[in-house]
Amino acid sequence: MATRIAGLCAAVLILFAPIFSPAITRAEEPGRQNLDNGIVKVKSAYTFSETIDRIKQDVASKGIMFFFSVDQSKLAGDAGIKLRPSTLLVFGNPPLGSQFMTSNPISGIDWPVRLLVLQDEDGTVWAAYNDFNYIARRHGIKDRDAAFQKASEVIGSITSSIVR
Repeated sequence: MATRIAGLCAAVLILFAPIFSPAITRAEEPGRQNLDNGIVKVKSAYTFSETIDRIKQDVASKGIMFFFSVDQSKLAGDAGIKLRPSTLLVFGNPPLGSQFMTSNPISGIDWPVRLLVLQDEDGTVWAAYNDFNYIARRHGIKDRDAAFQKASEVIGSITSSIVR
């Protein structure tokens, strides 16, 4: 009986692996954490400034529009608040991102892409972003699977530029 159940479970996993494999693969990559709140964290192998430079270079090399960055630690410092290094990068591909908004205009709250580069209390540098499958579920978008898959692949490629 246990052998039949194990075999059935294996068959189900094989059958549904194409649906779940992007999330499984990302979660298994060293230094990548998928959090329950839809945030993906990627551990950088570089300094804070090198991480930002590498991400910006990779975005540019892909022909993706870089809109702006927000140095959150500088803004906090200007307000008299000490904050570890934290910079928000905003970029996107309007022909891709706009597709999501045609399915649900309120999803524009999540576009363009925002990627946060931060340094934790141990000095480790991370890049964090919203998981695109989570965004799809959040906005009930069910007619853009290929576009969400493409967005996931692109952000995965961009963040791979900061790992060794």
